[in-house]
Amino acid sequence: MTPSPQSVPGADLTTVELIWIEKRIERRIRFGRPADQTIIDKRRRVVGFAPGSVFAFVRWAANDFGTVVSRIDIVRAVLPAEAFQTMPYIRPGGEILLKIAGWGKVERVLQLIDAIEASGLDPVEVAPDYWRQTHNRLIAGGTPPAYSLAQHRAFLLRKRATS
Repeated sequence: MTPSPQSVPGADLTTVELIWIEKRIERRIRFGRPADQTIIDKRRRVVGFAPGSVFAFVRWAANDFGTVVSRIDIVRAVLPAEAFQTMPYIRPGGEILLKIAGWGKVERVLQLIDAIEASGLDPVEVAPDYWRQTHNRLIAGGTPPAYSLAQHRAFLLRKRATS
């Protein structure tokens, strides 16, 4: 008898396939707290995130002529019953908070993540609306605001008031 997905340990995890081939392909987690990891070989592994976890997934690929893919997705792992968007290398998918392509914009998001970490915050704790707003600003050609400690405190108060 085959166990149902609900009875398999880790079945609720959102999995992400990672790979690193020097100067060719890089799929990596920029931030996030994996709940599980499976090493396939020295270049490939699969990490799993618990429902509600937020993580940043960076994809980069090049050929003999230069970069062909540069993108970052900030995703919230979902419960099996929740609606989600599908994405390459992420199973089953997740709630997309930010989806950016093109090295200039990806670099800007990476700088914002660095600034959040420099302020002493973990990017997984940042308000989801901040990532959505950053996505919208970058897509529209605007400049996203920095994430402030005051903004974070307000998010935590709203979160506490609604739970």
